[in-house]
Amino acid sequence: IPLVGGKTASLGEMYQSLTPKGIRIPTGFAVTADAYTELMKNKELENRVFPLLQSLDHANVSELAKVGQTIRSLIRDGGLPDSVSQQIEAAYDKLCEDTDQMNVDVAVRSSATAEDLPEASFAGQQETFLNIQGKQDLLTACLNCFASLFTDRAISYRMHHGFAHDQVRLSVCVQRMVRSDLGSAGVIFTLDTESGNRNVVFITSSYGLGENVVAGKVDPDEFLVHKTLLANANYPILRKRLGKKQQRLVYSGHGTRTTRNIDVSSADQNRFSLSDSEVIALSKQAIIIEEHYSKLHQRSMPMDIEWGKDGKTGELHILQARPETIHANFTGNEIVTYLIESHSKAAAKVLAKGRAVGSQVGGGPVRIVLSVKELCEFKDGDVLVADMTDPDWEPVMKKASAIITNRGGRTCHAAIVSRELGVT
Repeated sequence: IPLVGGKTASLGEMYQSLTPKGIRIPTGFAVTADAYTELMKNKELENRVFPLLQSLDHANVSELAKVGQTIRSLIRDGGLPDSVSQQIEAAYDKLCEDTDQMNVDVAVRSSATAEDLPEASFAGQQETFLNIQGKQDLLTACLNCFASLFTDRAISYRMHHGFAHDQVRLSVCVQRMVRSDLGSAGVIFTLDTESGNRNVVFITSSYGLGENVVAGKVDPDEFLVHKTLLANANYPILRKRLGKKQQRLVYSGHGTRTTRNIDVSSADQNRFSLSDSEVIALSKQAIIIEEHYSKLHQRSMPMDIEWGKDGKTGELHILQARPETIHANFTGNEIVTYLIESHSKAAAKVLAKGRAVGSQVGGGPVRIVLSVKELCEFKDGDVLVADMTDPDWEPVMKKASAIITNRGGRTCHAAIVSRELGVT
């Protein structure tokens, strides 16, 4: 983990140990955290970056945005050291050779050295770049990945959790793309994200690349599978819920825009994006992964897994796996619910209904946010109402007494609510 970060270390662990058990991991390579150190020492970047963070008030959204933008510009302007660029190009040439494909399309993902740990998850704090092809675009994406260690949300998250900025480094995972833009993708939890029940596997799925599901931009299909029945029954699926799956993220051009969203037809919205056999196959893979990591850590280890179905081959691939850190540390056998003890007659009128994540109650003045420009007006205790939340809103979400969105699946919102509001 100190060398390649939590995400890539986990991929390497699965690639070595679980490929023989039928788990498909797309091939790739890691740009190590040592390359990040060399980048920060190049042109004395570290002496210019870290002093800017010493007196920063991360609760001040405007100040945070200004400092974050300045640091990211410094890193991009500095560029990659020549020795790092040469090694990345050589590794990419080898990947193209191994896959027998010129300019193979890859995903460029950040992997922080304080990420995907059993006791803390920094997932989603840095950037991911999809459908990157060719050496020059790859070098640009890697540099932007390094710069994303200083996104507004990443800076705020480290300060909120007490991580020193100069003690966290970044590795870059370069991984061959799965053509889920032609298939489907989503997230698996080896427990129920609402109750914490560990006897089930919970799967979300939508058409196209999985970023839409992770970011909460679509309402995905949901599947609940019973672990014991998975081993002993012909039909272990307890529940299926059809999602709207409003958009599909697909390949676009190259350069600054490599993916784009297209509307999903009503016919495709009204059918499930996974077959029952695929749901069962993914569940079995998820249990293999959970059992492996539980043995590694010598305790029960529920997992949070990203997967993709290649629309060309029909194969199911595991894109990454991390310990689930929301419910895994909860050992009680209680279900807690909350009620509003009193309210005015005016407040008793129901204005909107939806699906809740968990059972807690929040209240306060409603603040409807239509764009990121309006976040500076947000006050402590406000109820955040938006079409959908963005990871960049992380500093503001900590101030909210409740969050209401128009789009997004339960797995996405469970992570947001638990991480930002500190509730389960």
